[in-house]
Amino acid sequence: MTPKSLSIALAAVAIALVLGIGLLQSNGSPQASAPSMLTLAQMDSQLRGSPVQLASLHEQASEVLSGGLPALRARLAALRGTPVVINKWASWCEPCRAEFGVFQRVSVSRGHEVAFLGIDSGDTSRTDALTFLRSFPVSFPSYYDQSGQAGVAVTDSTFTPVTVIYNRRGKMFIHQGPYPSVAKLEQDLRRYALDA
Repeated sequence: MTPKSLSIALAAVAIALVLGIGLLQSNGSPQASAPSMLTLAQMDSQLRGSPVQLASLHEQASEVLSGGLPALRARLAALRGTPVVINKWASWCEPCRAEFGVFQRVSVSRGHEVAFLGIDSGDTSRTDALTFLRSFPVSFPSYYDQSGQAGVAVTDSTFTPVTVIYNRRGKMFIHQGPYPSVAKLEQDLRRYALDA
């Protein structure tokens, strides 16, 4: 091996090590999406004074509710006339983990005017979802959907994460994939939920 080819090989190894260490430190997820450190009590404090139908969601913050699709549809019927955001997620889903900080912050900042709900879709146990929500609390409940059927029915997708935004008249917008930032979710809320 010539000195020049040895230098190139060493440089390639060094670059690979730097990239590998960077990925390990970031867990492969962008730092901008790291979850906020708000506690459930802090979220509750900021959401006091919400309209009754939204306050009932905040009272169930980070709960995993039973009843599947029928219960979710009944909740949506009760929220008719209110903008709604439904986020389909799963505890094993890395992109879901990456966007949960975004949902935590926006559900608090917009929680006085927009209803937020989750669908825990495809988790093999409710315990996995509850453990996840202890680390990534949000100001809204999620409906447990082990089979994934409710998630597909609502989002028209087997992909996770998917977010559905309804305006006051029930017109729907579907966002496939994770939300990379608070700004992007806020932009979609203004465009599809609040301005429509």
